[in-house]
Parts: sequence; structure tokens; C-alpha cells
Amino acid sequence: MLEVEKIEYEKCILVGLVTQKQTHEKMTEYLDELEFLAYTAGAEVLKRFSQKLERPNPKTFIGTGKMEDVAAYVEQHDVGTVIFDDELTPGQQRNIEALLKCKIVDRTYLILDIFAQRAQTSYARTQVELAQYEYLLPRLVGLWTHLERQRGGIGMRGPGETEIETDRRIVRDRITLLKKKMKTIDKQMSTQRGNRGALVRVALVGYTNVGKSTLMNVISKSKVFAENKLFATLDTTVRKVVIGNLPFLLSDTVGFIRKLPTQLVDSFKSTLDEVREADLLLHVVDISHPQFEDHINAVNKILDEIKSMDKPTLMVFNKIDAYKAEAYDDDDLMVERTGAHYSLDEWKETWMSRTNGDAIFISALNKNNFDSFRKKVYERVREIHVTRFPYNEFLYPEYIDQYGQEEE
Repeated sequence: MLEVEKIEYEKCILVGLVTQKQTHEKMTEYLDELEFLAYTAGAEVLKRFSQKLERPNPKTFIGTGKMEDVAAYVEQHDVGTVIFDDELTPGQQRNIEALLKCKIVDRTYLILDIFAQRAQTSYARTQVELAQYEYLLPRLVGLWTHLERQRGGIGMRGPGETEIETDRRIVRDRITLLKKKMKTIDKQMSTQRGNRGALVRVALVGYTNVGKSTLMNVISKSKVFAENKLFATLDTTVRKVVIGNLPFLLSDTVGFIRKLPTQLVDSFKSTLDEVREADLLLHVVDISHPQFEDHINAVNKILDEIKSMDKPTLMVFNKIDAYKAEAYDDDDLMVERTGAHYSLDEWKETWMSRTNGDAIFISALNKNNFDSFRKKVYERVREIHVTRFPYNEFLYPEYIDQYGQEEE
């Protein structure tokens, strides 16, 4: 009998804050996401710690009393890693490490670590390495506290500099080298995009783990890696797709997330160029997620940062098979009816009216409502194609279904 390999998960705890800018509900939501990130990275969350403060403690992020509680739990349960929901300053990280005597990870570094695990191609690995070094540079002193300043003076400069300064110089040199490598790769990627001709370009965008890669596989009949974990896809995949008799290029891009590290936005410039140069965006949304509207806002914020917010966009609400509305009693005046109580039909009516009909509700996994989706994509691509090639208009009539009949 074959033995099933047992996966060893790293034991960790999570720490979050309720502040003036972040309510308890919002903190809980972020910690849920942080726990999923930790699971994706290979960790098991034993407990969550939270505290209400006006603002994070500048020295230790959380208060002294709460830090003592965390330290006691870490020692008692032999916890190897403590993950904080916000990015820590180098000073905070040093102070917390000294108090807890274990590995301290913030949200930014956790995302960078997942990216490092997921990067498959040389291009993606270079992007992630650059982001990691830029994050690491100001924190080197915290990682090398065992080193002390050597004697300076005449004849002791250069080789006589401290090891920490040597390490900083090595990291800076590595960052410079990686940036040069990225410029070369960016140029190659730009050339590749230029060589694709004048075909209409469509890009899948959306929050992480909303089903973009699954949708890509169904539309293009390809085998892009898809998994129910965050950031399953890092490398941009481009496929030629034909719907009806109309060809276009479809690209699957890296998923976005709230509190996305700025280092990653900068490092993944070329990946995001696929979005910038697209003619049409398919904004995929996991409607089964309770905070899907927040996810939409997070994606729109990043699209705005990369100056792609004004592009033609089709909202694709995925995972309708997994959507469940919360029960609501009309007689219960104590409970306010919210979006969580909306039926799928109510959401359809709301979003169809908001986006002038440019929204579609599907299940990529079960191919629910997929014919309507293909028809909608065909119509949107055809609009762009006809303006680019007006003499080809007769080649691409109104959408024809798989049976050869023109749809109403």
C-alpha cells in the first residue's frame, strides 16, 4: 500500500489591529485573507491576536500588554513564525524580533515569499528577486545584528568597512544588475507584443483566486495552471483564441490583492504592460466571495495606478454555482438587509443596470451561461476589430452560435 506523503506546515500566529482607519469587521476580513495567504505559503495558523489602538505602536506595532500575551503564546506552543497584517518598519521588525525571539513576517514579505514560490520562468523569478531585494535593503541591519563595527581609520577603509555595509553594497549592486536585466527583458517583451500584429488584444484582470486561469483554459482550450490558492498564476500567458470565426489574443495576468506591495507593482511592470496595451479588459469577479465589491474596488485602484481604468471593460461575475445568499426575514426589523441577502437575480439586475448591460454572470468551472459569455465577448471584440479593419466587416457577421444559426 502506497504511503501518502504528509505535508509539514509551519506553525504561525496572526496579528492585526483595529484603528481609526480600520474597523473590526475590516480587520477580520483582512485576517481571513492573511490566513489564506499563510496557507498558500505553507503555514498553519494556530491563533489570531488583535488589539484596538488609535494607530500602530511606532516601536512594536501592538501595545506592551498584548505583546506579552503574544510572547507567552509563542513560547508555550513553540510557534516559529508571527505574521503581521500590515507592513512593519525596519525598526518595528527589529524590536519585535528581540522580544519574541522567532521569525517575524509582515503582509508584504509574505506575499513576496508566495511570489518566490510560484515564479516558474526566468522572467518571473527576476521580477520577484528584484522586489525582495528592494524590500530587504533597509532591513539588513535587523538580519545582521550579530555583526559589529570593525576598527576604522587609515588603511582600514574599503576592506575595513563593516560587514553590514559590505552586505548593503552587495545588495545594491544586485539590485542594479537585476534592473539592467529587467530593462533587457522589458525590451524583449515589448518586441514580442509588437510582433503580434494588429489582432485585438483581450486581457483577463481581477483579484487573485477569482478563476481567471480556469476561464482562460475553457476559452482557449489550453492548460494554464489553475489552483484554489492565491497567486496560482504569475507568468503572463497569451493564447490566440477564435470565437465564431473571429480571432483575437487573450492574456492571463497576475491577480491583484489589497495592500499589494509597491515593490511588486514596480517589478511586474512588463506583466502589467499586457493590461496597459490591451484593447478590452475582462474583469473577472468571484461573486461567491462575501467581499467581492471590495475586491472590485481594489482591482480598479490598481488599474487606475497603471492608467488603464478608462479601457473598455466587460465585468465577468464568475462562480455563480458557489453563490449563496444569506437568509433574510422581512419581519425581523432588527437586522438590516445588505448585499449579503441579495439573490443572484437581484445582483444581476443591479450590475446590469450599473454597467449598461456590460456584465455577464457565469461559472467557468461548470460552463454555466457560457454561450452568452462567448456571444458577449464576440460582440465586444468585433466592435474593436471592425473599426481597425473596416474592409473585413463582411467576414465577421453578427454572432453565429455553434449550430451555425445567427442568434437574436
